[in-house]
Amino acid sequence: QVQLVESGGGLVQPGGSLRLSCAPSTSIFSLYFMGWYRQAPGKQRELVATTRDGTPNYADSVKGRFTISTDNAKNTVDLQMNNLKPEDTAVYYCNVRLYSSTIYHWGQGTQVTVSS
Repeated sequence: QVQLVESGGGLVQPGGSLRLSCAPSTSIFSLYFMGWYRQAPGKQRELVATTRDGTPNYADSVKGRFTISTDNAKNTVDLQMNNLKPEDTAVYYCNVRLYSSTIYHWGQGTQVTVSS
């Protein structure tokens, strides 16, 4: 079982930036798949950004604004979010899969609120 701890959420004004971090209980080098998803009130959870074996993928709504990356020194999967918009408001979840397993693990989520 992989435990995930997300951090970095908060309240930010439109146009601002936030950086989310996801710290897995295992080495990030053992992760085949890493992703960020979000769920706004009354909506289904949706893909934001993923990286699979090093290849990133982004939702059209965040392309050019969000960047998924790993910090090898901190052993985290990060999501840099720039030029935030009110429609980015949601709970953001980290999701990972090990090379050695077909099971996907979810974090508990971190709230991001974009409002003036």
